[in-house]
Amino acid sequence: QVQLQESGPGLVKPSQTLSLSCTVSSASITTDYYYWSWIRQSPGKGLEWMGAISYSGTTYYSPSLESRTHFSRDTSKNQFSLQLRSVTPEDTAVYYCARVTVVDGCDFWGQGTQVTVSS
Repeated sequence: QVQLQESGPGLVKPSQTLSLSCTVSSASITTDYYYWSWIRQSPGKGLEWMGAISYSGTTYYSPSLESRTHFSRDTSKNQFSLQLRSVTPEDTAVYYCARVTVVDGCDFWGQGTQVTVSS
């Protein structure tokens, strides 16, 4: 069973950078044709796809967040990471990492981690 676990601070101050990591177990982030995604859900809103990093390291960003977002990966740790710059209270959300396939969409999810942006 593939497992994903988000980690990072739960509280970030406005204008700072939100940094999260996702550790993957029982699957390799370099296996062909898998994509590793970040998704968030703000209070009272639906799921928002933030983007993904592919098995080869190619990154894809949501146009609405692209100017503030950066994805990276550490293949030695089987981790991929998110950095979101210049956060505001509107970036308060539960952040999820997920595995994505072209056929099945998001087939495995992390449990999610609450991030609050507040001074």
